[in-house]
Amino acid sequence: MAPTETHTDTLAAIQSQLDQWAQELGFQQVGITGVDLNEHEGYLQKWLDAGYQGDMHYMTRHGLTRARPADLIPGTCTVLTLRMDYLPEAAADPEVVLGQNDQAYISRYALGRDYHKLMRQRLARLAKRIEAELGSGQYRAFVDSAPVLERALAEQSGLGWIAKNTMLINERAGSWFFLGEIYTDIPFTHDPPKAVKHCGSCTACLDICPTQAFVAPHVLDARKCISYLTIEHQGSIDPALRPLMGNRIYGCDDCQLVCPWNKFAQPTAEADFAPRHNLDREALTRLFAWTEQDFDTRLQGSPIRRIGHERWLRNIAIALGNAATSPEVLAALNHRLEHPSPLVREHVAWALAQHRSQADL
Repeated sequence: MAPTETHTDTLAAIQSQLDQWAQELGFQQVGITGVDLNEHEGYLQKWLDAGYQGDMHYMTRHGLTRARPADLIPGTCTVLTLRMDYLPEAAADPEVVLGQNDQAYISRYALGRDYHKLMRQRLARLAKRIEAELGSGQYRAFVDSAPVLERALAEQSGLGWIAKNTMLINERAGSWFFLGEIYTDIPFTHDPPKAVKHCGSCTACLDICPTQAFVAPHVLDARKCISYLTIEHQGSIDPALRPLMGNRIYGCDDCQLVCPWNKFAQPTAEADFAPRHNLDREALTRLFAWTEQDFDTRLQGSPIRRIGHERWLRNIAIALGNAATSPEVLAALNHRLEHPSPLVREHVAWALAQHRSQADL
């Protein structure tokens, strides 16, 4: 049934207030788009066929549902996409930490509390406000919690463009922000898509990648990406890639750190995204000494906790293998040499071998 004139006027009035409502909830921008992602569907299928998703079997399992919002939530005709800045102002300089190979580098998005719950609650509050004003409508809010092609939706809603490093870039905010979506059956007017990609001839993000994980502009082989290796990959990490990981123990920000557009990025005002437990600059040996109970307790409410203590130790062992040889580093590794986990023991043994080979030079 077509909307009545009164209903249409109400929709327009609500839509005119969405930006203000979103900002009151801590979001920096909201865009609106439809559900036609045909242009991106072919790219997704080609990427999956190439096996670039690695061990992320859920990508294959969900298939093209990710590019078909109405298949995921029947009745969906509109998607609201929102962005929230996350770069913590008080955090240590990323370049300085990356240059100190005895310190742990953790991706800036993961230094504080888990963004999933915070953003999902805010999205739900926005949806309830729309529902209260309109008196009808169905909604589902998502923050990395379902097969959603979020960057494609954000590009189509005008929030930015998908860059050569596959991140979404906004010309006024760079790329240091989270994305969230609200699927709804309310026929809001769509915003114009971001039709032009403003990367130009710049290839800084592709060139800086420590493992050269970009097959081509806009094409990432996740199997070589440090973020994938330290977060998603569950088993042994390819020995050829380990020396390239440096001191990055959870995620990697290199392709964002060199992006010229990030000079426009604004620090977040969200206290929950501020660094906890000195994670923006902590010594590798101290983090490696955490027991499983320490890990679970100190990282409660953190996105890092989902990788578990075993992979935490695996990642740090690699970083310690790449650190300068010192009595502290060797003592920390030797302390874990008999760890119950074969995965941890393997990476500790590799790290110690790295130091022995350096001593023989």
